[in-house]
Amino acid sequence: MLKYAFMSFSTPALSLEDTLALAKRLGYDGIEPRIEAGHRHGIEMDASPAQRAEARQKAVDSGIALCCIATSRMYANPDTRPQEIEMTRRCIDLAADVGAPCIRVFGGVLPEGLSREAAIEGVAECLRAVADRAGERGVAVCVETHDDWSDPRPLAEVMKRVNHPAVAVNWDFLHPVWRVAMPPEESFRILRPWIRHSHIHDATFGENEPLKLVWIGEGKVDHRKAVERLRSIGYTGCLSGEWIDRQPGYQEHLPRELAILKGYEG
Repeated sequence: MLKYAFMSFSTPALSLEDTLALAKRLGYDGIEPRIEAGHRHGIEMDASPAQRAEARQKAVDSGIALCCIATSRMYANPDTRPQEIEMTRRCIDLAADVGAPCIRVFGGVLPEGLSREAAIEGVAECLRAVADRAGERGVAVCVETHDDWSDPRPLAEVMKRVNHPAVAVNWDFLHPVWRVAMPPEESFRILRPWIRHSHIHDATFGENEPLKLVWIGEGKVDHRKAVERLRSIGYTGCLSGEWIDRQPGYQEHLPRELAILKGYEG
């Protein structure tokens, strides 16, 4: 059985306690707090040691995992890398303190004039700079298939250069399909050794058609094949729903999307 979670974008106005209770009632296994987004879960960089310990205990008591801390750290821009490295270390500490096994980060948009080769080495350098801290604290830093790293091939090259067990991939099923027309089975083949977390959402799009989020199974992402591939390797991370401003609200989309996904397991 795979494990399912949802990001706090589904429940931005709910407290941590209420979000955990909702996840348990609906049959989810975890939640993914998004930090620095004004959500009311209270798991933030400025949380005190006591607040972090309280959040950790609430999750333990509920039986619902804090499966990942979703951050917006990104490394492609050489001008901001020193600050991003320091902020990543702080995010690692936050995740460890609340009991989350990983953080989500981005490669980031390539600045004008920066070559792909230079970007690959720059992002790898940043990840190498935080890898030991992550390993010591039992947290994986997971780079998402997103923005200028939606193509799994350069992201795989970053992983190879870092070559550290605490640096991994957050496989967002949608972005490789949307950005580079790569189906999930191909993305999986390329990223398989490093997948530690996954994001799920579906959409329609086209050459003259903007991205439109739809129910899983009604868009262009073959979630069934992605689920099959993850099951084939005994994947133990969560498949986390990233439903930003999803309408209808969480009372409807959370149970419906979960039922669709579980149906793919057969």
